[in-house]
Amino acid sequence: MNHYSNNNCHRTAIIVLLAVLTCPALRVAAQALTQQQIDARVSALMARMTLDEKIGQLNIEVAGDITTGLPMTSNVTDKIARGQMGAVFNLKGADQIRELQRLAVERSRLGIPLIVGMDVIHGYETIFPIPTALACSWDMDAIQRSAHIAAREASADGICLTFSPMVDVCIDPRWGRISEGSCEDPYLMGQVASAMVRGYQGDLSQTDNILSCVKHFALYGASEAGKDYNTVDMSRVRMYNRYFPPYRAAVDAGAACVMPSFNVVDGIPATSNRWLLTDVLRRQWGFKGLTISDYGAVGEMVSHGMGDIATCAWQALNAGTDMDMCTASYIGTLADAVHQGHISEAQIDEACRHVLEAKCRLGLLDDPYKYCDSSRHDRDVYTAENRQAARDIAAETFVLLKNKGNLLPLAKQGKIALIGPLAGTRNNIVGAWVVAFTPERYSTLREAMERAVDGKAQVLYSQGCNITSDSALQVAAEFGKTIPRIDAQAARREALAIAEQADVIVCAMGETADMSGECACRTNLDMPDEQRALLQDLVKLGKPIVLLNFSGRPTTLGWENDHVDAILNVWFGGSEAGDAICDVLFGDKVPSGKLAMTMPQSVGQIPIYYNHLNTGRPVPDGTKEFRKYQSNYLDIRNDPLFPFGFGLSYTTFSYGAPTLSQSILGEGETVTVTVPVTNTGNWDADEVVQLYIRDLVATISRPVKELKGFERIHLKRGETKQVRFTLDRDALSYYDGQGTLRLEPGEVHVMTGPNSSDLQTVSLMVK
Repeated sequence: MNHYSNNNCHRTAIIVLLAVLTCPALRVAAQALTQQQIDARVSALMARMTLDEKIGQLNIEVAGDITTGLPMTSNVTDKIARGQMGAVFNLKGADQIRELQRLAVERSRLGIPLIVGMDVIHGYETIFPIPTALACSWDMDAIQRSAHIAAREASADGICLTFSPMVDVCIDPRWGRISEGSCEDPYLMGQVASAMVRGYQGDLSQTDNILSCVKHFALYGASEAGKDYNTVDMSRVRMYNRYFPPYRAAVDAGAACVMPSFNVVDGIPATSNRWLLTDVLRRQWGFKGLTISDYGAVGEMVSHGMGDIATCAWQALNAGTDMDMCTASYIGTLADAVHQGHISEAQIDEACRHVLEAKCRLGLLDDPYKYCDSSRHDRDVYTAENRQAARDIAAETFVLLKNKGNLLPLAKQGKIALIGPLAGTRNNIVGAWVVAFTPERYSTLREAMERAVDGKAQVLYSQGCNITSDSALQVAAEFGKTIPRIDAQAARREALAIAEQADVIVCAMGETADMSGECACRTNLDMPDEQRALLQDLVKLGKPIVLLNFSGRPTTLGWENDHVDAILNVWFGGSEAGDAICDVLFGDKVPSGKLAMTMPQSVGQIPIYYNHLNTGRPVPDGTKEFRKYQSNYLDIRNDPLFPFGFGLSYTTFSYGAPTLSQSILGEGETVTVTVPVTNTGNWDADEVVQLYIRDLVATISRPVKELKGFERIHLKRGETKQVRFTLDRDALSYYDGQGTLRLEPGEVHVMTGPNSSDLQTVSLMVK
């Protein structure tokens, strides 16, 4: 006998609810629901709920086998049957998820279905480039398409919520999780966030769209020392102007969920920070959706010194964290907290309402099995169309950093030596956040290159070296995606012998996928030691060398830039990375990626970013000599190795001077900025035209440059286009410490060019 079988009223309620759920005549089409209808339906359901059932909706736990490798436990299923689970995550497969939904619908008293989530970060089984790489495409249509394909694949396997996009601005590439975010710039990050939200969510009445949970609110990417989960401390002026804009852009784009971050904000953990989650997110920005804590974050408040777990639970709920992930602290303590007067039942009601509204918008209250059609997997997952999209998009993300003597593209002829530990692996080049991936279906770079040359050239291959001489570090950096350790000296001899025979050497080197990502922080961003040593020996041969640099962050490539002929930064390109790299390497596609993060000369320059404030003793850009008592280093120039927005092409582009539609901007007006761009080379190609501003005089110090617009254009050989941008007064404004947008009269420099360093300027007066 189950726990409610002796209650005829409860049984009757379940029968009635199931009739509504299964009878088409009684359903209301999801797309026809107005907010008023949603409110009415949720209110009617909540009127039947006990306090414990409302609290049960606020619990989300891991369901089983993805990332943890652990099977689903009876603890999870028992909670579902008791109505103590509002959502689960990281379970793969429509049939498995159908069984969980059946348990929730048929066993719990009110039969409320579950939300099922997963970390679908840059693809499901068809894997797209890591988010940092996607940002380097500066192609918002492509980014939105990648998110929609990911949603379609995930939804085909039962998933209806993704914990993405991550929009934590970061200026410290030591932080490993930078690979899950996008860039150092709030404007570009905001554009990426909006595109991803639109791609995931689309029309939620359809079965191929899912909820988007933007994370981590807020400031997570500003952790001290580039160390994960570490302290964050900054002024509110900096919060509002540098770190908050991408979160707000995601909210404005309609993100259904927000995840508070692990770190403190003003000394208070974000999970229990009422100013952050209620005053800013809900009152200032008007967010109406669901907030979900990060994994175990309510429990981590104890480590932050906020009190015992019961105290931390009611503090988090009081601040505005609706759902507790993986501590079960809400279901264990909140009822007592209500009785003790720490929180009110009305606060529980508000949080529960947010959960039920999300389920209503997903259509789960009409059809709990909406995302449980197992026939969709073969139809929608890892299809030829999806793979082609991933291949095309990956090619747009690669950034050509150097191309001495136009070595690239390579001809498909002669002998090509392919050397390096990342040339023969199929799961170490896709990226770190790939919890549902199927690596056995993906190609290695070696396999892709052999297909690409199709017998016209001979590919000579050698692994050449280990990732690093430190075997413990290599194991930690691979997280199960093993590259076999080999005898370093023997491997180097083999690689050099192969290279001696070749006309050109292609080196596949850099980080492994899990050398970046969550809890993958590094203090040394140089090429790992064994790989650098092999590269040095290869350079001594005097042969032309192409370096394919794999990375999840900006790395330091000073020695490589000085000694290698061509460098193509390929990041981690997803499941189709091998073919996409060969498309660009052999000229079937032209590289067009532009850096979304500054690449430093040395780790000692970090944090280094283009949109910094001036100092009282600035050193002009490009200054080579050391200047005493000015803001510079004794041993290195201030310049980065490669600036934000930088990227070469197989063709060349010429920029004319920008012009303004008017030189004075008054109230309610806009100004059009026009810049002519010409393809002066021999290849049809894409270019990313960039617009920056500088507010010269304001109440607070303003950045030396700020990105305010960009356009990706295609130019045929010899073609010129007039690229136009519109600037309004909001684009020229800044936030004060209370979050109020301000614009003051004065001069603004408007700058256009191919990157943040190579710019031409025109002056605009603001009245």
